[in-house]
Formats: sequence, structure tokens, C-alpha cells
Amino acid sequence: MDESIKQHYLADSPPTVVRLEVKSHFDTLKDQNLRKYAHFMSRAAFEGTRVTLRQVSPESEPIYDLILSLYHASNGDWNSLAQKTQVSSDDLRFFLEYAGQFLGNCGNYKGFGDSKFIPRLSASAFEALSSATAETKAAFQKASTTGGGIYETSEESMMHLGYPKHGHMTTYYPDSPTISQEEITAIGDLMEKKGLALENTRIRKTSSGDFELLIASGVSSPPVKDRDLGDAVAFELDGDLKGKTLRLVFGDHQEEMAKIAHSIKQAGLAAANENQKKMLDSYALSFGAGSIEAFKESQRIWVKDQKPVLETNLGFVETYRDPHGVRGEWEGFVALVNLERTRAFGTLVDSAESMIPKLPWGTDFEKDKFLSPDFTSLEVLSFACSGLPAGINLPNYDDIRQNLGFKNVSLGNVLSAKAPNEAIPFVAERDQEVFRAFRDPAFEVQVGIHELLGHGTGKLLQETAPGKYNFDIENPPISPVTNKPVSTWYKPGQTWSSVFGSIASSYEECRAECVAMVLGCDFGILKIFGFGDGKEDLAGEAGDVLYVAYLSMARAGLVALEFWDPKTQKWGQAHMQARYSILRTFLDAGDDFVKLSYSKEDLSDLEIHLDRSKILTHGRPAVEKYLQKLHVYKNTADVEAGKGLYDDITSVDSWWGTTVREVVLKNKVPRKVFVQANTILECDQVSLKEYEPTLEGLIQSFAERNV
Repeated sequence: MDESIKQHYLADSPPTVVRLEVKSHFDTLKDQNLRKYAHFMSRAAFEGTRVTLRQVSPESEPIYDLILSLYHASNGDWNSLAQKTQVSSDDLRFFLEYAGQFLGNCGNYKGFGDSKFIPRLSASAFEALSSATAETKAAFQKASTTGGGIYETSEESMMHLGYPKHGHMTTYYPDSPTISQEEITAIGDLMEKKGLALENTRIRKTSSGDFELLIASGVSSPPVKDRDLGDAVAFELDGDLKGKTLRLVFGDHQEEMAKIAHSIKQAGLAAANENQKKMLDSYALSFGAGSIEAFKESQRIWVKDQKPVLETNLGFVETYRDPHGVRGEWEGFVALVNLERTRAFGTLVDSAESMIPKLPWGTDFEKDKFLSPDFTSLEVLSFACSGLPAGINLPNYDDIRQNLGFKNVSLGNVLSAKAPNEAIPFVAERDQEVFRAFRDPAFEVQVGIHELLGHGTGKLLQETAPGKYNFDIENPPISPVTNKPVSTWYKPGQTWSSVFGSIASSYEECRAECVAMVLGCDFGILKIFGFGDGKEDLAGEAGDVLYVAYLSMARAGLVALEFWDPKTQKWGQAHMQARYSILRTFLDAGDDFVKLSYSKEDLSDLEIHLDRSKILTHGRPAVEKYLQKLHVYKNTADVEAGKGLYDDITSVDSWWGTTVREVVLKNKVPRKVFVQANTILECDQVSLKEYEPTLEGLIQSFAERNV
């Protein structure tokens, strides 16, 4: 790889390290049963750390073991280790920066961006540091030779996650370099017909050309009664794969899944109510026996567990990193409810039914009844994942969402976590003060609307069973996009993810972001969050929040280009692809509503100029028009029109992909990595241990989790 290109893959120096502040909230948790519940659910979440690592790259788990072995060899005294191994202070710093970014992303590919990063210290310096003990020497050797290893950069395509046949890295299809998208789709279609969801699976293509469906479970041979497909062990494929077999193989991530199931059973002893006990029983069955149906049952019960003091969810949840968009990455969180901020979200929920009609589609494309969700502001105690989100809308199963409801959470201590004197490129000097003052409130409003009224809206038009529909098939709804009756819908067994495939995650994030941009203009909603009196006032405090919300989105769309790879012509992050498309929508709104201002040919003075006075007259209408198409195409399973729209507006020409992207890369601000506390159970009492917001503190926190 060219050295100038290689520079883009070096680990951040330094990464931005912040502590996830939660002690004051944990201290209010006096009931030891609640603390035990939090402790064991945190353990269950973090016991999946190695699963997440394995879902990133083959080398991620050995690198993790190397970092932990070096910590133990140092006894926490990194300078002494460097002196012992004759490694310079700069090289030690580069190692700590790499280790911190690795742990913060739970792997050696960015959790937000999906591109590989490599250490800034040389391989020889890293090897010297690892010469401390026989264990660290062996760990370095394994981390260097497994998969792509720590330093492998020869194939640029392998520096990005994606389909193996395109030369990209993925472990969702292990040992299967020749498996094609068509083969993955064919297997998915067969499982869809059989009624088996795929979130907890991987696919392996064998040397004979047959396939194995690897199912995550704590045992290798679950009882037939606990399996989703009963005693079925293999299926004959048809079509282009006729003559080939798909065999079900249980026991993927077996050791970890067994530990998770055990911790969940221990948490069950401290559950607060029958709903929680039933939920945990379903979790334990799912992770022990590999049953997605049991997992879905846990989510049905979870939705009914309204307003708990402690909120938690875990499993194979988000499908962003599977190139095919259907397999979930392991994650889990435990959080405490912030009652004060939750009150505002409760008011937003109460107003939802009056807000939904303001969106640009009719009742035919909306649920018959809005199922008021539990919407809480949470302070995260533990979050095992490859990158902490600011808000969550779960579960991801449309049948549960449409029939039972869903939950929204805003993660307050993630939203508020900041490094001191953080740079904000591309915002004009005249806007810096208002941007810094209102970016947190603007983001909280955006997250609230995004999760509740973005992900929470919409009705998928479905043939729910052969000949049965959830709409009037004799008089189909009229599309507001074409003004003609709809002619497409979801067939039996089809889901949003299975139809829209690899673009589904980003497309849905875009739809939710657009809802936030449209309804964020409603001064009644801004009043709910404490800004203004509900009357339109672009010059007042509510106007400041709205202005910064639009400016933040425009800036996010610009910096999104960091996550576009010119060589592969591929977006590496679902949310950023979405935000780029919204920036393009702003720019296309006309009359200089938003423009990129610069005077220098190299764009080194690039700034975003947004006309506050035109948000309601130009910005909102432009987003509404885009949102209407996104929504209707999704709800009618019109993948041809939806993909055409989304591919076009997220396309990146040479000016955007070269000239603009170059200045974005020169000004990129490292993403935050979070230092999380640990819970400790001693003498039947649970306490909290915090760590310094430093690279050393981050490594120590992982080492002391002992996972």
C-alpha cells in the first residue's frame, strides 16, 4: 500500500478518552437486589466481548489477549515495562493509544466506519515490548500471524469490512473466501421460508460447496424441544444451488454463550418482578440453546416491562456490520433511569399522536394505533459493544413493533461526555459560540425524535399469510409519491431487512434522521424539552436549538466523507451515509439555504454557511419531500425505487470523494472511547469501581473485567 494512503489507517494519536460518568446515579441504588441484578446483567453483557471481537476479524481476539497479557506483565506500571524491554516513551505512548482505540472499538476495525487501524509504533518496537515474558511473546506471535494480523496492509480492500468475494474482511462468513452474495441470499431466502431468523448465525461454505449455518449457543446439541426448527438438521438447496446442502451446526461461540446464560440465571434470582423473570428465562433459553424465537419472546416481555428502575437489553442486535445486513453483532447494556430527563421524554410520547399527522404521508402508511412506548433517559452503567450509541430504539423486529410496541432510550451520560477544548471544524467562527452552547440540547431533541417518531413510525404493507393482508387489497392505498395505487408489498415471510438487504440499516437511519429534521422544526416539541414557549421564534432560544440542529446535521454530512472509501466506492458507516444524503438534500434546497463556503483552491478554509431564516421555508420542505419517498418505498417494499433513490443521493463524485474528502481527513477529530466502571460483588454486596479517564485506566478496566 502507498505510504500516503497508509497514513489514513494509523491509530488516532491520541484518541479522545472520556469517562462514562455514572457514580452519582449508582449511589442512589440502595437496594442490594437491584445492584445484584445490575451486576449479573453487566457480567452477561461483557461475557460476550469475545463474541464481538470474533465478529470483527480473526485477529481481534488474539490482539485482545496480547493487550491483556501486557497489562498483567506490567502490573499496571507501563513505564517499568517499557524500561525493561528497552522501548522508548514515544513507542510506549503509541502502543497505549492503539490499545485504547482497540478496546474502545472492541476490535481492530473502527466500530464507527468499519476500516482497519494499525499501531503507530513499528512492528519491531511492538515485538520488543512484547518480549517481557514467555506469555507476551507467544501472544504477540499469535496476534501477528492470525488472520490479517496487527500490521497487514498489503491489500487495501482487506482494510474494510465487507463481502469476502470482493476481497473485504468479514467473519460473518468464516473460511469462505468464495461465498457470493447470491449464495448468501439463497440461504437467507430458504431460512425465511422455514421461519428461521438469522441474527445469531454465521455461514460457512465448505470445500465441497455445501454450507453450514453456524448458530450461537451454549451447547453443541440443544434438546429438540428447544430448537426453532425442531429435529431438522439439514436442508437441500434449490435453484442455482440445487444439489447442495445446508447443515445446521450449533455451538458457535459455545463457551461465551454458556457463560452468558449462566450469568442471566444468576440475575434472575434478583429480578424485580415476574415479567423480568420470564424475560430472563427466555434470554437464558435463547443463548443456551440458540433459539431466536426464545430471544423474540424475551423482547415481547421486555417491551411490557414499563418504567423499570434498571433498564437492560442484550443479544445479537444491530445488523450494521454484516455486509448482507441481516446478522447481528453481540451487544448488551445495563443503565439506570434518569427520572428528571425522562419526564420530558414522557411528555414527548404523550404528544406523539398529535405529531405523527404532521409527517408527509397519510394514515394508510401509518400504524392503525400508535403504541405508546416506554421512553426513558438512561445513565449507562455498562455497555458492551463496538461503539456506544446516543440513543436506542428496540426491538428491531417489525412484527413486535407493529403489534406490541417498542422502547426508546436516550443515553444521557453518553450524550454529555466531552473532552475539554474539543475542536469543531467547518463551523464558522461566528457560529462557534452558539454551536457549543446548544449542540447538546439540539442533539438530545434530535435523538428523542429520531428514536420515538423516526424508528417508531410507519406501517409495512404486508401479505401476512397467503391471501391475507394488513391493508385493503381490493382498494390499495394511493401512494403520495406517484398518486397511484401501490403495486408492491411484503410477501409472507419477508421482512424489511430481507427485502432491502445491505442498504436496509442505513436507509432506515436516514428515514429516522429526516423525521427528526422535519419535526425538530415544531416549536411545540422544542417547548417540551424546555426551549421557548411553543410559538415560532427563530431568533430566540428555541430558534438557537433548531439552528444548531440543522447546522450539526449539515456538518455531520460533510465529515461523513471520512467514512467513504474512494477505492472500493463503499460507505463504511450506516449513519454517516444517511447524514451525507441529508446534507445533499440541504444543498439542493436552493436559494443558498446551505452552501459550502471557501476561497482557497484546496478548500483549507471550508466552512458551512446555513441561512437560519430559511430553515422553515427551504430546509424543512426539502427534507419532507425526500422523507416522503424514503417512507413510502420502505412501507411498500418497493426496493427498486428505494434503492435507486438512495444509491443516487449517496453517490460520491470525484470532487466530493477527492477534494472535499481530503480536507475532511485533514481536520478529522478522533472519536471518543469511553472508560466504563466495573461492578464488584464481594461478601454479598455490590460496589462500583471507577477508573481514571486515561488510556491506562481504560486498559485496566478491561483487564479487571476478566472476560
